[in-house]
Amino acid sequence: LQTMNGSEDDWLALKPQEPSPSQCCGSGCKPCIYDVYEKELAQWERSRAKQDKSLLMEKKEQSNNSELNPDTFTPFSISSVEQLTEDTYQYKFELPGNGSLRLSLGQHIVLRGMVNGLEVQRAYTPISPGNAEGYFEVLIKCYEAGLMSQYIKTWKKGDIVFWRGPFGGFPYRPNKHGELLMLASGTGLAPMLPILQSITENEEDETFVTLVGCFCTFDKIYLKPLLRDLARYWNIRIFYILSQETSLEKLPWSYQENTYIGRLNEDLMKTIINSCRRRPFVLICGSSAFSEDMSRYVKAVGIDENSYFVF
Repeated sequence: LQTMNGSEDDWLALKPQEPSPSQCCGSGCKPCIYDVYEKELAQWERSRAKQDKSLLMEKKEQSNNSELNPDTFTPFSISSVEQLTEDTYQYKFELPGNGSLRLSLGQHIVLRGMVNGLEVQRAYTPISPGNAEGYFEVLIKCYEAGLMSQYIKTWKKGDIVFWRGPFGGFPYRPNKHGELLMLASGTGLAPMLPILQSITENEEDETFVTLVGCFCTFDKIYLKPLLRDLARYWNIRIFYILSQETSLEKLPWSYQENTYIGRLNEDLMKTIINSCRRRPFVLICGSSAFSEDMSRYVKAVGIDENSYFVF
């Protein structure tokens, strides 16, 4: 059947491809890449039924303006790359015309990468304040075998990278909770930082914060200068838990009194919660195993379902 709009083969070539599981970041984005696919597929089916390819032209693969958008990927240029530890990097992206991402606290954005012809998507939480103008920053840990990590390791200043979002977030309101207990493992620190910065920048916000950062070793603690500055505020205290250090003696003395060696277990959780000035609302971010363990421990020490949030 040859029509003005081409053969059956032409139509099949235009059919949207179903995403592979590697393309879904698994963070519950709205819309998910599968939602976008369903929408494009329905559009393709309508066009094909009417044999009118012009109906497909609405399809935008990526937007050209520099506005972040949940449905389409937007290009951003890398303005700097800083290595923080052997496997963790801080990337800074330009926002043209002093624009701002205007993220709510703890919201994440989704990165698209191409590795050996395979498209991969992962979610990351910017660590820059949501109202930062002209730039945003993301903290990324690269894994030896990670598909996305292979792509990220090639980045250099001036490269163009595609993001969409924002998604998720924690609906934080100043003074809503007497005390926040933040439990972060490694790059799980990322969504905590914009919340901490919004508290310290708002003189009216008198929320107490206890941040517990879990790292393998002292050298693996990210952003030490920033954390040191935050810990100087009257309402913020920071503990470190180092799973692979052998003794506190090796650490700088300023870290010795607020650092624990070993793992964050139920007993230590009890000690920390009892030391909070008020009954805390708990925020948890880390690997899925870390999040499961922490959720179990906080429940065991009497924090109910409505009093903790997992990123």
